[in-house]
Amino acid sequence: MAPRSNNPSPRGTFHPDLPLNPTPRSQSIVESIYSQSQYSESSDSTAASSVDDAPHTLRSLRPGVYVPTVTFFHADTEDLDLDTIGKHAVRLAKAGVAGLTTQGSNGEAVHLTHQERKLVTRATRNALNNVGFHHLPIIVGCGSQSTRETIELCREAMTSGGDYALVLPPSYYKAMYKPESLVEFFEEVADASPIPILIYNYPGAVAGIDIDSDVITKLAQHPNIVGCKLTCGNTGKLGRIASSVDATTPSEEGSGFMCMGGSADFTLQTLVVGGSGIICGLGNIAPKACVKIIDLYKVGKLEEAKQLQAIVARGDWAAISGGIVGTKSALGTYYGYGGFARKPLPRPTQQESAKYAFGFKELVELEKTLS
Repeated sequence: MAPRSNNPSPRGTFHPDLPLNPTPRSQSIVESIYSQSQYSESSDSTAASSVDDAPHTLRSLRPGVYVPTVTFFHADTEDLDLDTIGKHAVRLAKAGVAGLTTQGSNGEAVHLTHQERKLVTRATRNALNNVGFHHLPIIVGCGSQSTRETIELCREAMTSGGDYALVLPPSYYKAMYKPESLVEFFEEVADASPIPILIYNYPGAVAGIDIDSDVITKLAQHPNIVGCKLTCGNTGKLGRIASSVDATTPSEEGSGFMCMGGSADFTLQTLVVGGSGIICGLGNIAPKACVKIIDLYKVGKLEEAKQLQAIVARGDWAAISGGIVGTKSALGTYYGYGGFARKPLPRPTQQESAKYAFGFKELVELEKTLS
């Protein structure tokens, strides 16, 4: 693949610290989508913010821990709790994470309208900016079932303060896809997206579609595809991709392509095979512990990193088995905020809340000892 700089910017299109502009082809597609009245920015009732007032700049991705943030709701109305969303983002930033991800599985993206998605990303960006974390990048989940809407979500991500788009493959019409359909989907989205994209491989969320290493390596040659997230847990695949694309690692600049694991329970394994870091939901509960594994690995303290990885993996099992319901319950138990997921997800019983708290107990106790 073509060499990349450490700032994963598409050649001739994006430059760090300069306003982003779509390519001519991208511009024509976006204008086509937004020429229709229902997509008019004039219908956006949100007030102007610091996001709206500043030109969009590309913040570099760097190796480390990225947290797919939880979306918080008011318990009585299920309306967005933007204040808590912002405060949570700041807590994670202060813990030393490399960036945040909005509109992921932990963010209940499937429960949100387009307008709510924009509000969540905007609230996150503004909260970070207000306390000096202007440099921290935000990756925004933008997967949808059509190429057209995925491009639309990428455009909305940019205007809301997002820096990169994390894109799942479409899956509803899986049986009708041709072998080349997914490659064409990602290439067309990358051509038209005004922000760089990362490929999201999560078979459990997309009817079992599991993108292989050959396809991801091929797509990595596109100048606007700058990374991947592998929640499939296949570290052999991750290692093949990382080697093929010369992925950026905590110790090597590499090509700039970010090859990310998708779960905290294989953070150390990801680093050992040449990955760039982790995008992990467990970071909502214990961001410092997740960051510490990478810090220990960078300075060669592998035995300590291994011991910490074991504790993180046990905590991650609580997150995996409890899902977003368990994560929010544990946030409420240990940090005093969390609330509930949107219906039809159930609210935990008292017994279930106690179970979730116990599952995270060892990890949270460790988290509180870390500076």
